[in-house]
Amino acid sequence: MFIRSIGCLILLATVVHAAPVPPAPESVAVLYNSSSADSKALAENYIAARQIPAANLVGLPLPDKEEISREEFNKGLLEPLKAEYDKRGWWQRTPDKNGVLGVRVNRIHIVTCIFGVPSRIAALESDPKMKPGGQPPVATSEAAVDSELALLGHEGLPIAGALVNPYFGKELGTPGSEPPITLVGRIDGPSRTVCERMIRDAAETEQTGLWGMAVVDIAKKYSNVPAGDPSLENIVRLHGELGIPTLVDRFSDTLPPNFPLRDTALYYGWYDWHVSGPFLNPSFHFKKGAVAVHLHSFSAAQLRDPSKNWCAPLLARGAAATLGNVYEPYLEKTHHFDIFQARLLAGYTLVEAACMAAPVLSWQNIVLGDPLYRPFLHLDGSGEKSEADRDYRAIRVATERWKDDPQQLDAMLREGADRLKSGVILESLGLMERERSRSAEAAMDFQKAKNYYTEKTDRLRMDLNVAAIDRAEGRNAAAIKTLRGARTLYMDLPEAAAAQAWLNIIDPPAPPPATPPRR
Repeated sequence: MFIRSIGCLILLATVVHAAPVPPAPESVAVLYNSSSADSKALAENYIAARQIPAANLVGLPLPDKEEISREEFNKGLLEPLKAEYDKRGWWQRTPDKNGVLGVRVNRIHIVTCIFGVPSRIAALESDPKMKPGGQPPVATSEAAVDSELALLGHEGLPIAGALVNPYFGKELGTPGSEPPITLVGRIDGPSRTVCERMIRDAAETEQTGLWGMAVVDIAKKYSNVPAGDPSLENIVRLHGELGIPTLVDRFSDTLPPNFPLRDTALYYGWYDWHVSGPFLNPSFHFKKGAVAVHLHSFSAAQLRDPSKNWCAPLLARGAAATLGNVYEPYLEKTHHFDIFQARLLAGYTLVEAACMAAPVLSWQNIVLGDPLYRPFLHLDGSGEKSEADRDYRAIRVATERWKDDPQQLDAMLREGADRLKSGVILESLGLMERERSRSAEAAMDFQKAKNYYTEKTDRLRMDLNVAAIDRAEGRNAAAIKTLRGARTLYMDLPEAAAAQAWLNIIDPPAPPPATPPRR
């Protein structure tokens, strides 16, 4: 009954859920650094992968550095790019009543910046932050190259400060509603090899859809700012409604070092300066096509070093897409992760989802990955089937079928888990039960999942899940007992460091005895 019901529901879902119409390849321009052989090769790779016309390639001789001055941006990038638009007839610009030029018609809706194109515009010398002891003002002149290019063709705009994004929280893609702004994405990262993999992973994942575990790490920092904790809580609720298994961490500390994750397809978290937690484990690798984002003011302050900040490390560890900030954005002006994730799940492209999630333009925000990537194109159950995705597809279909009957949903998932000997399904059910405040049932699901998992790292994670329940509910003695047992049982695994890290928090070692003063 379980498998037969899922097959019927996939057909139903295909009829019910229609994805937005994707942007046409002809509407995409690809900007690369003509001074860099790697940049040109990547640009040619990308247009071949997405069947973008070769005539849409734009090569400009740019400095080989991530940060450029405002003068370098204007003279070396902005003005030459506008000249290319004029020469190729890509737009029509007319003056407004004040004689200021603006874009009336634009054949190019998306610009893809390729590895080698600078990502940051430094503050002007006159900026208050450039003075000794100065702090970044709210109206700073520093900005992301990509966010400035979103307003390409519109003259007379202020350099300092952010401008309201007219498409924040709205819907893009309806016929006749092409934006007067340009959607700008970036295929960039620690190396050409990483960028090539990002292009390849996006195309391959679209054949099957993105399936796997989600991880949401809520820092409990700002519950009154929509872009903070509320945004992440909204993602958790949305995933629950759609049947996307989600491991949620609500402790004020981020997930501990080497925490053993599995099939990580989605990650949203905050707030560490540099990459931390599970991603410090050398054996960790995201699932192909993963979308992974960590909220930090300087997450994209550089894109080359895979050990610093967040964007570069996440991409180096296998993510296909991420969001970031090149300078201090201030929390209320960062991407709203819940809007971003909801738009991706609705079938929008990466660059469209990022645009709708950004409150402002001409600011610090960038999106990294194939701008045309649609990770959830097959959330309806269509697409090529992969054995590795079987259990995640089953959970999604069962949730769709019995979303209004949690008791029946639980029963069917348990039946399916027993029939398939699936630790994934039982763990996912345990995570769902925990979100419903059914901690006893969740703990039993995790314990039973250990019997079906064959990998020691997965079994360790079940113990950590149980300990997390006890810790969250104030049963520290029980949590300490579980963590000590896990530390001993799995002491040969690097992931055992996660158990020790939690023990250090809830059962810290006694301080060393004080050294008596010398007489």
